[in-house]
Amino acid sequence: MKMTEFNIRIANDDLVFCAAHFITLEGGVCERLHGHTYRVAAEVFGPLDDCQCVVDFLVVRNALKSIVAELDHRVLLPVQHTAVRVSSQPGEVAVTFADRRWMFPEDDCLLLPIANTTTESLAQYVGEHLAAAIQLSSGVLPSRVRIEISEGTGCAAICDLRR
Repeated sequence: MKMTEFNIRIANDDLVFCAAHFITLEGGVCERLHGHTYRVAAEVFGPLDDCQCVVDFLVVRNALKSIVAELDHRVLLPVQHTAVRVSSQPGEVAVTFADRRWMFPEDDCLLLPIANTTTESLAQYVGEHLAAAIQLSSGVLPSRVRIEISEGTGCAAICDLRR
């Protein structure tokens, strides 16, 4: 018996966000604070509905645009990192790692429930939020969401979330 799988792909020039971050690496190494222009693409998999669609393109595009807007022009900070301490108080965010310390205006930061602000972790964050937004908008939870985020030419991370 033949099995047919369907998916849609959204990869527009307006699915871009600019953000600053740092990541930690093995051996207690912490990169300098730096920024990227990230590009996001998404694939949503599932059966066809009564209209012969996986999901409305507009639902996916609008959800992605909203997620991207939340990330845009922010300092992305991981609140689940075991060695990075992030504390927020009215008006400012303090971040420490070993002997390093940063202070940021609160409005410039986005505190993310991830362990490190790698492109892989950002792809998972976007994918989880996209799946939830699709379910909220359409009532359908996709069987699979695949997110690709590039941080520069030839450098991309892909997260494939399956139900």
